[in-house]
Amino acid sequence: MPTQYSLTVRNESTQFQDLCVYQQPVDLGVRNAMSLAWLTAPAWPGTTVTFEWTLDYSFVWSYTGSLKPGTRFRAQEIRRANPQDLTTNQILFDYTDGAHRFVPGKAFGVPELGSLYIRELPTVPADGASVGIGMSNSGVFAVQAQPNENLVFTPHPSYWLTAGTYVHGEVLDVEQISNTVELDYNAGFEMTAVLHPDNTWSISTGTQSVAA
Repeated sequence: MPTQYSLTVRNESTQFQDLCVYQQPVDLGVRNAMSLAWLTAPAWPGTTVTFEWTLDYSFVWSYTGSLKPGTRFRAQEIRRANPQDLTTNQILFDYTDGAHRFVPGKAFGVPELGSLYIRELPTVPADGASVGIGMSNSGVFAVQAQPNENLVFTPHPSYWLTAGTYVHGEVLDVEQISNTVELDYNAGFEMTAVLHPDNTWSISTGTQSVAA
């Protein structure tokens, strides 16, 4: 069974907030890939939300039009992927009879373990859809689909938490998020975060507590 990660978030601020967990494209390997609002939940002051996930990867795509901050990525298709399996770490993105789809096929070059490969076929129109990778059945990163593109995603999970007004699947401008905190799971698989009235965070894992 895949390891399950858990994050419990308590809203002790004075406002209703949308809690949002996202990942940053650190060394992802795909130029212009954008972070998505991966896990979200609304929370009134004094309430607690728990997020749970596993490291189950997938290929995802969505009809987004132009991909930019604020765009909503709603996955039209989710295909299981495994960076450590050369039979499921590669896929083709096609456009036939007026519709996009994933189809089985070999990626370009010589695929290696540890990465996820999407080969966009010549039939794919520019700027109509976006493709990317997901985790735990929800999109994490997306990039504008283009014809004849070869994408190599090399994921290094980097978890971040913020609060504000967010919608699940929303394309984020991570440079503009101010009240964010990194979640370091090196010490275990369970973590608790508290959002304080001044919109600062404190994070605890096991017996340790860290202010952020």
